[in-house]
Amino acid sequence: SPPMSTYLDSTGIPCHSLGIVDKDFLNKYDLIVVGNSVPRLSDHAKLIEECGVEFTSFPSILGAYVLKEKNVIGIAGTHGKTTTTFFMTQLLENLGKRPGYFVGGIIDGRAPATAGEDDFFIIESDEYDSAYFQKYSKFRLYELNNMILTSLEFDHADIYNSIEDIEKEFIAVFPKIDKSIIVNDAYDSIHKLKKEYGNERWTLYGESSDAGPKVLKMDENGSQFEIEVNGKSVEFNTNIVGLHNILNISACLLLLEKYEFTVKQFQKAVRELGMVKRRQELRGKYKEAYVIDDFAHHPKAISLTVDAIKTKYPNKKIVTVFEPVSATARSNVFQKEFAQSLFSSDNVIIAQNPLPTTVKEQKNLDCDLLVKDISEKGIKASAVTNLNDLRSRIDEYITPQSVLLILSNRTCLGLWESEFVKELS
Repeated sequence: SPPMSTYLDSTGIPCHSLGIVDKDFLNKYDLIVVGNSVPRLSDHAKLIEECGVEFTSFPSILGAYVLKEKNVIGIAGTHGKTTTTFFMTQLLENLGKRPGYFVGGIIDGRAPATAGEDDFFIIESDEYDSAYFQKYSKFRLYELNNMILTSLEFDHADIYNSIEDIEKEFIAVFPKIDKSIIVNDAYDSIHKLKKEYGNERWTLYGESSDAGPKVLKMDENGSQFEIEVNGKSVEFNTNIVGLHNILNISACLLLLEKYEFTVKQFQKAVRELGMVKRRQELRGKYKEAYVIDDFAHHPKAISLTVDAIKTKYPNKKIVTVFEPVSATARSNVFQKEFAQSLFSSDNVIIAQNPLPTTVKEQKNLDCDLLVKDISEKGIKASAVTNLNDLRSRIDEYITPQSVLLILSNRTCLGLWESEFVKELS
């Protein structure tokens, strides 16, 4: 799905339809790197195992061939990994470094990954499993020296049965991290893990921590905040808005203070930072309404994103379109939480994906109940199941005083592949 599919099309890297992949095709290669979308009992897994070519997982080859000799900074957590990975990359570049990085998204004007020219390597480190033959988190293979843990909540219900299962993945990697672990104090699971496994390498950050951040001012032009650097309170100004973004920038600074940089260098480095595509990305205007594209698909991420957009556009009405499309989002695991996360919107459209959830022992998300719960808060809400109805509802809800916030980690019922894109100014 876009944006990665369209990026690959632009690179010149040969991409092949799975329909032509057979034993003869695979035998031309020395090594097969298997993505975690290949199921254990699938025909593709059987083909890989029977063709006679060596195979491994993507995290394994990346850890062994690229990361082993680097000073690796892993950005982990339920929310904010992609954005924080890009923030850390930009901060190090603004500090005069040429780090390697791997960002799980598309960035204007640059590749989403590069080996770099110095010791630092920043990598998005998610807890999803590595491959059907390595049923543990990718970050366990990334040779991490440092970690930022932005958040820790239940997700990936198609892989994990409980938050305790996810905690075990972090417990397995903590002893291998030999430098810094920067953790957000707003999550019960993080406090639980710190109590048992924390040591002198751990640093807490967050609104209630001594380190901060403390937001001093935030409006459509940017943010002013302070954090504690080397024991002293320091003020920073940035063009970035949204509390979650300020938390993520602060985590990066608290990790980098362990290295040979000055406060003045930090203050200069944070002033102008960019965002990854599909993270609060302004795509243009539709009928004079601003159109924002965002990847949020977990209740907490949705709530934080809506709040950030309200801060950025304080005099606008927020019309939120949400497509619950991941396996967890399509289930009823977060039935109540999704409704609550959308309460800050002025209008809500649920773009209902037809695929049933693959989460075991869970029912599908009840979109009619979701609309009912949102409507009971006095918010005009509806659910649609196809692109034509989605377009009609958008036209009904928006005005020139609106912001159209589209939350989806795919195409939103095909909206981003339709004529709608051509109609944006």
